[in-house]
Amino acid sequence: MAVRAIRGATQLDVDEREHLLARTTELVRAVLADNQLSADDLISIVFTATPDIRSEFPAYAARSLGMVDVPLLCTVELDISGAMQRVVRVLMHVDTALSRADVTHVYLHGARHLRRDLSHVRTDEGSG
Repeated sequence: MAVRAIRGATQLDVDEREHLLARTTELVRAVLADNQLSADDLISIVFTATPDIRSEFPAYAARSLGMVDVPLLCTVELDISGAMQRVVRVLMHVDTALSRADVTHVYLHGARHLRRDLSHVRTDEGSG
């Protein structure tokens, strides 16, 4: 087993609590499923949100999935002029047998445009 970092992001249509929780839950589940992971494989998760998101902590979505003993952290992204709005990002640290090349990073909704440079990415449009 090795410690790996897995990235992902999703874009919200609106900054509303239930919408944020639904999109963040979808993202967390997709990263876990696409990498054949369970909550027991998680070491920690860092969530970031763009400064325009104020409706809820993205980590609350992970807690609602039962991740009560996984260290979670929320922080705000840099406020860069012209950056994509309403984006929640995730950085998961996991124990896995997957090689770095086999890890699948997940970018959903508008966030699929953020990381076209990664070689092993799943978006809601299919593999990248």
